[in-house]
Amino acid sequence: MTDSELCLKEIGGRIMERRKKLGLTQEALAEKGDVTAQCISYAEAGKRAMRPENLMKIAAALEVSADYLLTGDVIDKDLLILADKMRKLTPSQIRIIEAIIDECNALLGAQA
Repeated sequence: MTDSELCLKEIGGRIMERRKKLGLTQEALAEKGDVTAQCISYAEAGKRAMRPENLMKIAAALEVSADYLLTGDVIDKDLLILADKMRKLTPSQIRIIEAIIDECNALLGAQA
């Protein structure tokens, strides 16, 4: 398997993982992202590279950055997407999320 093929498989895997996490079918993601279901199918299978504009549409539909889909790295844009979601919460809900994050950090810090 070439580096290019491996890269396409990794991108496809991230698309599929995020789609499933959001509870979307390929068809629902295609509709949400204004692309064809075949585009999603080929992308997830790593069969074909996506056009940049389609990658951007899919990233927006999946509520992640295109960088995340391409590299798996979480960048500032991903953090801004999370911040936008948190703005919809009440102050008490935000404190609950903060406590969960603190607990996760403590648990993960103990593993490092």
